[in-house]
Amino acid sequence: MSITIPETMKAVVIENSKAVVKENIPVPELEEGFVLIKTLAVAGNPTDWAHIDYKVGPQGSILGCDAAGQIVKLGPAVDPKDFSVGDYIYGFIHGSSVRFPSNGAFAEYSAISTAVSYKSPNELKLLGEDILPAGPIRSLEGAATIPVSLTTAGLVLTYNLGLNLEWEPSTPQRNGPILLWGGATSVGQLLIQLANKLNGFTKIIVVASRKHEGLLKEYGADELFDYHDIDVVEQIKNKYNNIPYLVDCVANQDTLQQVYKCAADKLDATVVELTNLTEENVKKENRRQNVTVDRTRLYSIGGHDVPFGGITFPADPEARRAATKFVKFINPKINDGQIHHIPVKIYKNGLSDVPLILEDIKYGKNSGEKLVAVLN
Repeated sequence: MSITIPETMKAVVIENSKAVVKENIPVPELEEGFVLIKTLAVAGNPTDWAHIDYKVGPQGSILGCDAAGQIVKLGPAVDPKDFSVGDYIYGFIHGSSVRFPSNGAFAEYSAISTAVSYKSPNELKLLGEDILPAGPIRSLEGAATIPVSLTTAGLVLTYNLGLNLEWEPSTPQRNGPILLWGGATSVGQLLIQLANKLNGFTKIIVVASRKHEGLLKEYGADELFDYHDIDVVEQIKNKYNNIPYLVDCVANQDTLQQVYKCAADKLDATVVELTNLTEENVKKENRRQNVTVDRTRLYSIGGHDVPFGGITFPADPEARRAATKFVKFINPKINDGQIHHIPVKIYKNGLSDVPLILEDIKYGKNSGEKLVAVLN
């Protein structure tokens, strides 16, 4: 297959304190183990606007972490028996990173690491719909929603909480329940599916809006508490005072306090945060010696140090191995239709819609759905 690749492209970059669509941006170079894709669909995540607002991303860097598209070039050390020009893949990209600012999902061409990319056995097409219900990954719009959420969910359950990659074992892997605060978020919905399929816990308890109860229970949630209830923490504690595993899928200062309070009274408990919040962010009067706050390692799977705002995440070879192992394990399950993408709202003006998507996510205009832009 002969494909002409331009030297420059259109991309969404950080300019001052905004996401701006720019022309004549250089197409990214390929590092070892990377492939170049023609980007066909991208999804927004809270981390995208956070890279702007919290000044994590350098000026002029390309934004975006979720991309789906077609391979147009293989980089160094990519085995052509595993990946070929013309293949459809989707993967996580650390957009607006300090180390690789010339690469991001929100661009006409993106570089993706083959170690943690998902590959479809069939051609993925754009469906052209405005709304896509939850379901198997059979389209580019659906595929674009997967990389950040599913890879994060996989790392939380295997790297942070130590589950084995065993599909539908007969007995629970952990003798205790798990609480997922934000069960209808993109990570939350994938966590429910994975925790259920891996039979990780005796019970899956979720906190979400009551309107999502049907879908979340279909995925495997056992019980739902509505975060709109002013006494939701008290409701949970009155029924379950022994929760040793908790994940804050919303991940802000307020939800950290709430999730922390739900942790087991006497058992050792772990609260997993999706951002860089730590015990230091828990109010002093609420801190307990039996509760540990851990963070996810998605940004550490590249195998190198990651400058992130005022801190640097050190290279984490174990996290990289865990992510690579998980992707290899789960990819066939995705292709078999056993893992579903969440509901999707689709924006049809290409990269021009990305700044609007980031604003909509920042101000909570999406609920239980992923926002996707399709590129022509």
